[in-house]
Amino acid sequence: MKLARTIGSVTLSRSHPSMTAAKLRCVEVVDDIDRVDTQPLGGDTIVAWDLCGTGIGDLVAMAEGPESAQPFYPDRKPLDASIVALLDDVELD
Repeated sequence: MKLARTIGSVTLSRSHPSMTAAKLRCVEVVDDIDRVDTQPLGGDTIVAWDLCGTGIGDLVAMAEGPESAQPFYPDRKPLDASIVALLDDVELD
């Protein structure tokens, strides 16, 4: 699981039938936890399925790989990344 911040939305004109009514977000991965409150975060930009109804600028937890499609089991979705949590606060000691 990775931390990321939503930076935009993606609109599809055509998609796989299992992606009907999907909300896709562009997220920027946090590459260094010390930069979690800065803009830009410095990490890769990824398109992720939004399971949480996030808004632009929200800090999120993101699953990648096969785990990103696990919440839809036994249905199959062509996913490589999904937003699985909306983070209110990150506290490090």
